[in-house]
Amino acid sequence: MRFLQKTNNTKIISEPDLKKQAFRAKNINIKWKEFKLDKKLLLKQYANYKFFIRTYGCQANVIDTEEIKKILIKLGFCESEAIEQADLVILNTCAIRENSEKKVLGEIGLLNKQRSKNNNFHLGICGCIPQDELMYKKIFGNKNVDFIFGTHNIDCLPSILYSVYHDKLRIVDIKTKKLNHYKLCERKFSTNHKAFVKIMDGCNNFCTYCIVPFTRGQAISRNKNDILSEIKSLIKKGYSEITLIGQNVNDYGMENKKNHYLFHDLLNDVAKLKIKRIRFLTSNPWNFDLKVINAMKIHKNIMPSLHIPIQSGSNNILKKMNRKIKVEEYLKLIKFIRKQVPNISITTDIIVGFPNETKKEFQKTINLYKKIKFDNAYTFIFSKRNGTVASSITDHTPLKEKENRLKKLNKIVKKYAKQNNKKYLNKVVEVLIDGYSKTNKSKLTGYSEQSKVVNFDGTGKTGETVKVKILTANSFSLEGKQIN
Repeated sequence: MRFLQKTNNTKIISEPDLKKQAFRAKNINIKWKEFKLDKKLLLKQYANYKFFIRTYGCQANVIDTEEIKKILIKLGFCESEAIEQADLVILNTCAIRENSEKKVLGEIGLLNKQRSKNNNFHLGICGCIPQDELMYKKIFGNKNVDFIFGTHNIDCLPSILYSVYHDKLRIVDIKTKKLNHYKLCERKFSTNHKAFVKIMDGCNNFCTYCIVPFTRGQAISRNKNDILSEIKSLIKKGYSEITLIGQNVNDYGMENKKNHYLFHDLLNDVAKLKIKRIRFLTSNPWNFDLKVINAMKIHKNIMPSLHIPIQSGSNNILKKMNRKIKVEEYLKLIKFIRKQVPNISITTDIIVGFPNETKKEFQKTINLYKKIKFDNAYTFIFSKRNGTVASSITDHTPLKEKENRLKKLNKIVKKYAKQNNKKYLNKVVEVLIDGYSKTNKSKLTGYSEQSKVVNFDGTGKTGETVKVKILTANSFSLEGKQIN
């Protein structure tokens, strides 16, 4: 429904609906449309305003921000380097954990002061938080927010802003699904040497703790020719590294059973292009295609680095999480991968304190970690998410106990991170330079093929690949000296 209500200068076009967002159609065929800016929506006053976008959360949000920036620039806005100097601020939000939501609500409060100093100030909220009904109500209740849109309708931004600036309306337009999966021709990339390339959006897995299938919607794969065309364009512009992005890249192409072109096919085709480095995120373990490992063996420009979330070392907890794999199967997969690609680095995600996780179940997670000895892990305390199955479970485990478990796990994560990094001592690694270190401006920084942060003394330039001899191994970084 395109127009629900209009009261007190507020126009509500569409609002979130978790039930509708949870619906999954079968064998869908997406109508691809090229995004085109309607010149009727251009306003001369935009040239007088600066914008700033604050991005929270995952790489998908980073890509969305780059698309939003390009739209704003096409409209005539100029980008501000500081949020304090901006006339238009957009918060591109993440709903995966409660802490992310608290940060956004706090930022909205702080930006009230900016409005009091700037009569032209406008604030917009987008991303995953508006797709959550409860959070949407909190944001909508704050009159400092001028417009709200979600993950499914970035292409509506020009018309939203026209209503805000020209018609002086407060706008809400949050689609519950992608009616058309728009392809934006251009993005304002964050760097000139590395880029994320979205190969799909959404997720169909419905892990019981995760809100992403609701906020991002149904899994939708981009056309292979569109993806390859974008990467070719990046290569021409001098990009050295691309990362293929999806909530679960293993699901690429699977929403339509008639499609026989899957992720390993795409990966092979991308690897045949003249791009120095290829990475991909994220890979769920239960449908990990072993043909992907074969592609990594054949093509040396696919980096030896994998992120494969396990979440728990207890089969009972994995079942409650709706994670479709057993620990034994995961161990078998990791063993196979390491045998095929011996120099690979493997990282994971782990949730501590899933509702009613026992001490024995947590200990199984510790035991699994010690057995695999991951290169690193992103660890979190379970965060209740509105609309998910796990949010309705009565939890009897005290928060203090969960915090203690997280501390214990993080000590082990740090131990094995350093142990793995010591393998590189006195060895030479190839580093793609990102620039100067934020903590030490006298040192250059970048990532090795195995996704290790490397800080080093050298003379290379951003975007160059150089050889660095590792002299020091820390828990979460390496230090060395450029030798070429």
